[in-house]
Amino acid sequence: MKKLFAKIFSRPVYTGVFILLQFWVLYMGVLVLSEYFALFYALSLLLGLCLVLYIVNYNGKPDYKIAWIIPILALPVFGCLLYLVFGRDTLTKRERQRMGFVAEKYVEALAASEMAEAPDLPPEAACMSRYIRSTAFTPPYVDTETKYLPLGEIMHEEVLRALESAEKFIFLEYYIVSPGVMWDSMHTILKRKAAEGVDVRLIYDDWGCMFRLPDGYDQVLEAEGIRCSVFSRFTPELSSRFNNRNHRKICVVDGNIGFTGGINISDEYINAAPRCGHWLDCGVMLKGRGVYGLTAMFLSMWDVIRHEDDDFSHYTPSESFCRSVDARGWVQPFMDSPLDDHAVGENVYLQIINRATRYVYINSPYLIVDNELLTALCTAARSGIDVRIVTPSICDSRIVQEITRSYYEPLIGAGVKLYEYTPGMVHAKTFVSDDMVGVVGSINLDYRSLFLHYECAVWMYETAAIAEMKEAYLREVEQSTVVTPEMCKEQRRGKRLIRACLRTLAPLF
Repeated sequence: MKKLFAKIFSRPVYTGVFILLQFWVLYMGVLVLSEYFALFYALSLLLGLCLVLYIVNYNGKPDYKIAWIIPILALPVFGCLLYLVFGRDTLTKRERQRMGFVAEKYVEALAASEMAEAPDLPPEAACMSRYIRSTAFTPPYVDTETKYLPLGEIMHEEVLRALESAEKFIFLEYYIVSPGVMWDSMHTILKRKAAEGVDVRLIYDDWGCMFRLPDGYDQVLEAEGIRCSVFSRFTPELSSRFNNRNHRKICVVDGNIGFTGGINISDEYINAAPRCGHWLDCGVMLKGRGVYGLTAMFLSMWDVIRHEDDDFSHYTPSESFCRSVDARGWVQPFMDSPLDDHAVGENVYLQIINRATRYVYINSPYLIVDNELLTALCTAARSGIDVRIVTPSICDSRIVQEITRSYYEPLIGAGVKLYEYTPGMVHAKTFVSDDMVGVVGSINLDYRSLFLHYECAVWMYETAAIAEMKEAYLREVEQSTVVTPEMCKEQRRGKRLIRACLRTLAPLF
């Protein structure tokens, strides 16, 4: 009885009830106004026209504009209401100023951290590196060891070893933190390290953990000595600001060791709690100077949430540790924010595709690409580049999987090789090309990840991880089913129609 009572009055339940109540109030308001139907409908049409004009002239992606224009024109009343509630950027002026201040500090900290200037990159890579530096501000680093971690289980073991070695600080930032084997094993170490005087900090996204962590869990961790911040606390109100979630995955230990990738802290990521078949995800471990890019990302987000003013110079990697690293190549961690005018993640992916001379191998759980990415992929394949994309055969979202499959036919028609990972879910987000370039991070090939979420990744050039990425990818392809043109054409007309409709509205999912 006590458990039932707790579930009924849990945070997700009362949040859902309050949101439904707001929808009901809006609905009743529409019913009341419908008594003056002619005037009300005319005003709705006028408002819809104004919104369409605003959307068309707004500096945004055409796909996103179309996805909103259709419901506004088809259902003027509810389409306008939905856009006014969910379609706009509602960040306050004060919040933008705060973000701007931290962004400036982030740039200054990265500039000040360049203790040893990296040797010039080869011309074929320098342009991409300059783009990342000019938009995401992170410089390229040398003296950085890279290790590709092709499964969540492997990465988890490496993370545990790194946490055990911590002497100064541990920084963790994740979209999802969920109780279970994975979190419990980390939590035990974090509590012990905090008791030993190590500065342990955790950021988690409130929406990502809504149905996983109890309300006030951050205070529980604070009482244990683990400093905890919650990104964008979810409140039961209709607002578009919850579109911008913190989807990043970062772990930094003492500034010398860092991890990023697609792996959250939840048991399905290490296949301890089977979901969607075998869950394939990956990450990359950095050791050396390049870790500072991840450290600065974490501290900038921490200072925004906590309104603190950390001195970033206290968290640089150890100079003696960096000198001990013997690694070739360059690494460049970068972040992508929905608050700037640059789709950094998408543009890095586009440059990899457009500059490839032999092959581009891609992992993505979701394949909801805009016209630029679709054109780039098709053009590369038609130019003789070996373009391969692996998606899941068992996806964690049925709707998103249907949208993903709606892109198969044009891609296959252009010569792109598509595969579905037969054992289950692919949650990895990786690009590897020409045995020279690779990207591992949290950035999916979908609209939310590319344009609405806070994301991060590591761009690598001629590092040891590149060969490891290619080898793991080819093993993955062997376990996957080839998607053929015949498979696409065999789909029933009803399913084709559903996919066409979903694809039109794809940027809203």
